[in-house]
Amino acid sequence: MTAYEFSADPSRLDVDWIHAILSTQAFWARGRTRAAQEAAVASSRNYGMYADDGAQVAYARAVTDGVTFAWVADVIVDPAHRRQGLGTRIIDGLMADLEALGLKRVLLKASPEGHELYRRAGFDRLDEPETWLGRRLR
Repeated sequence: MTAYEFSADPSRLDVDWIHAILSTQAFWARGRTRAAQEAAVASSRNYGMYADDGAQVAYARAVTDGVTFAWVADVIVDPAHRRQGLGTRIIDGLMADLEALGLKRVLLKASPEGHELYRRAGFDRLDEPETWLGRRLR
């Protein structure tokens, strides 16, 4: 059985793997360029799950001001390693890191399939969703 390790160490990130899986398998990032992925990684707090051989098998990132707010994005687990609790573990590690900052709010946008994972991690629908707006730029 494979042992997995959570890490927030940016030096462990496998940006080749991150770009490959997101740009080909994640509907929200399909076609993302390598340059865009590198910029997203550089501007975020990054988290990974690693197999016992050191290979990265899951990724998530948070965009934050480090004081009041964070947005969780690009949460993905390698298909060969799904159904083993890695989504839960990476979100738990990410949240522990963000909670230590003393943030007021952490948001994310989830597919319907991901709602249960995020609810177990303490996420819920916004109290006043009618007060939140967004604007698509591209």
